[in-house]
Amino acid sequence: MLLTVKLKHNRDLSIELAKARQVAEYAVEHRSRSSADVRHFGLKSIIANQILRKYGNNRSIRAVKNIVLIVPGQGIKYDSETRIIRVPCLKLAMDASYLLSFEKINQMELNGEYAFITMTVPEPPLMSVQSFIGIDRNTTGHIAVAANPATGKVWKLGKQCQHVHEKYKEMRRRLQKQCRYKEVKKIKQRESQMVRDTNHKVSKKIVDIAVQNACGIKMEQLDGIRNNRKQAVSFRYSLNSWSFFQLQQMIEYKAKLNGVSVAYVAPQYTSQECSRCGLLGARNGKDFTCSCGHVDHADVNASFNIALRPSIEESVGRSHADRDVCEGRIDTPREATP
Repeated sequence: MLLTVKLKHNRDLSIELAKARQVAEYAVEHRSRSSADVRHFGLKSIIANQILRKYGNNRSIRAVKNIVLIVPGQGIKYDSETRIIRVPCLKLAMDASYLLSFEKINQMELNGEYAFITMTVPEPPLMSVQSFIGIDRNTTGHIAVAANPATGKVWKLGKQCQHVHEKYKEMRRRLQKQCRYKEVKKIKQRESQMVRDTNHKVSKKIVDIAVQNACGIKMEQLDGIRNNRKQAVSFRYSLNSWSFFQLQQMIEYKAKLNGVSVAYVAPQYTSQECSRCGLLGARNGKDFTCSCGHVDHADVNASFNIALRPSIEESVGRSHADRDVCEGRIDTPREATP
């Protein structure tokens, strides 16, 4: 699998970045893809070719904003003994001793402070699991609630995200009234960074729980959730600022690195169905009650339901098998006659 890591390079690349910007602006203006056309800018051709390919081929790019130096894999050297990554064209060397083992380096992008290294890392074989932990992702309260039906244990994670969204929403509203739009943009970037950091920590905790309990991970298939028009106006901001897909991606790649399987279930009625008896109960905010007498936190009840439900692949397989039986393609088992 491909994995991108961030390393601080501790080198002044302002001159190279200025040249790269000139090359990118020339590519946008002239749609050039030949390094001979931009040779006079003085940028190394191995980097110039990558920038020309990015900006010259894509006609949807109208202006150059955040420029980076792009170095392909063939321009990067790695010493496995000293664990040093070298970029000869930039006279750059970086310590990679703490990185995961990898098969090869595919590409590197550098800005004024960091190097973003895309590498191919080996995938461990998936663990054979008998049970799953269910992950209920939420827009309010804890961003993720995990439950293990085998042990009955529950983990509530990422409660601070809702406070972050509400705090920065109010700050942006106040700044917008004062027409301080540059500060609004900075505030939004700061909010995104804080939420991303929380998602990293929550996803790591979820995968660690799965590894420690030798379980797989099940989540709801939430594609197209923002297209639902039946949401209250007061709920739309929470939904639109919800980074559930980012959290999902982080869980997926961390799970792959640890050999943990990830499955998805249908999201219908996960928070309304009783995890004890299977009947539809009543949900009021974060409270869930059922006619069977079961009372629980709504998100906890949903996470148990997610863990116990068959995955979408299993459901499709069962429906196909049932259809084949009905159509006579597969004979149903018969009792033996004496």
